[in-house]
Amino acid sequence: MHPQLAVSAAIFRDDKILVVRRARSPAEGFYSLPGGRVEFGETLHAALHREVDEETALKIEIVGLAGWREVLPETSGGGHYLIMSFAARWVSGEVVLNDELDDFKWLAPDALGDLKLTSGLPEVIEAARRLLRP
Repeated sequence: MHPQLAVSAAIFRDDKILVVRRARSPAEGFYSLPGGRVEFGETLHAALHREVDEETALKIEIVGLAGWREVLPETSGGGHYLIMSFAARWVSGEVVLNDELDDFKWLAPDALGDLKLTSGLPEVIEAARRLLRP
């Protein structure tokens, strides 16, 4: 097996960030950002637009790369992912989750509270927020 390339979007709308809860592994039960695997021959931006559309039905404007995370396999069945996280602005649509997700929240970035978050999520959100400041 090889590491897999993935993308995620820190989507801001009216100073709130969209977090979604994963309904299955990896990261089942954890809040994270919408996103997923990059397909062969697909650009990072094209993959991000496709994944956000598939998972949430939202249209976004990608602003820039906010950071990256590497997820190493913790068990023999776990995957190895390199996740490129982008700062984005909501453009249109309302959230309609697909079956990979079971909850979503629009929250102030400092109001994530005691949600179960994927590793490194607050840092990625803060980096994205800095990119979006005028």
